[in-house]
Order: sequence, then structure tokens, then C-alpha cells
Amino acid sequence: MFTGIITDIGRVAAVEERGDRRVRIACGYDLAGVDLGASIACSGVCLTVVDKGADWFAVDLSAETVSRTAADLWQEGSKLNLERSLRLGDELGGHIVTGHVDAIASVVSADPEGDSLRLAVATSRALSPMIAAKGSITLDGVSLTVNDVQDGPETTRFTVNIIPHTAAQTTLGSARPGRQLNVEIDVLARYLDRMMSARAQ
Repeated sequence: MFTGIITDIGRVAAVEERGDRRVRIACGYDLAGVDLGASIACSGVCLTVVDKGADWFAVDLSAETVSRTAADLWQEGSKLNLERSLRLGDELGGHIVTGHVDAIASVVSADPEGDSLRLAVATSRALSPMIAAKGSITLDGVSLTVNDVQDGPETTRFTVNIIPHTAAQTTLGSARPGRQLNVEIDVLARYLDRMMSARAQ
């Protein structure tokens, strides 16, 4: 369980193709306090620490994970938004985030608005019932508030504002048109949509 409040930006230091893909991520965490088997959200993907050093940890990515997440994240040199799992008593500063990616989105536009960056993002039309204006959404692991939503025949487009603090503390400050993002919709919206669908059958 996570909150969508990013605590470090990691960098993919090495990628090794095994049965699964092993990715070594350099970070600023004190790894002495991170156990093997711990969960760390990497740009919105809940992954398990399988090895670690003084300033890095390694995770294994299954083919399923690679196929369902943004394509350019798992390459050497890529930057990742990192968040350690929520502990009892921690402040819930964002919203409840599971680290399970629902879809891949694409940045349509990135325009300055005051001191912020306004991102327009397009994602699967299937997520439309679960995305609401002023509701919560997670993009690459970052908890954000939806400004507005527009449904098209095949995609749903929505906008979010990246304030200067978020731009500086996450990878979203460099988001440009065409970039892929991992999307996780609000977990409560996911369950409500499932309940409504089941009742309609």
C-alpha cells in the first residue's frame, strides 16, 4: 500500500535479461533499513526488492509487468519515481495507492499554466467511469487531482496540474507529448465500478 507521495527519484543503473528481467535501481534511500522482500513502488508499479547494495536495490520484472507498463521505464538510464510502502502510523498525504497499473496513458500536451505545468493525458475509454473531475488519480506513481474529463469514442482525455514542488520532486516535470505514463485509478472507484457492473448483470 502506498500514498502516491514520491520520496526519491531513482535511476535504472543496469538491466539483465534472465527468465524475468532484473533491473538494478540506484537511489538515495538508506538501504540498511530496506529488507529483502520489501515492496517499493517504482513509477507506480509495486515491485519486490530481491537484492540490494549500499546505494541500489534490484527488482525482477515478469513479462506481464513489462507488457502492461510504460515501455521506456525499464531501460538503463531511465528515471523512476520511488515510494516505499506505507507503514502503520505514516501520514496518508496523497490517497490510497496499490501499485497495480490499470492502463498506460499518453501525454497529449504539456502547457505552462501560471507556475504549474498542465498535462492533458489520454487513456483507455474503459477507465472512463472511474475517472472524475476533482477525483484522485495516480500517474507514474504520483498522486494527482483530476481537473476535468472528456470522453471520446476510443479514449478518455483528462488534465492534471503539476505544481512546481511536484515538478521538482518527481519525473513529471519533464513530461512532454508522446510520453507514456502508468495509470492507476482510485481504488474506491475501481471497486464501485465492479459492484455496479455486477448489479447490472
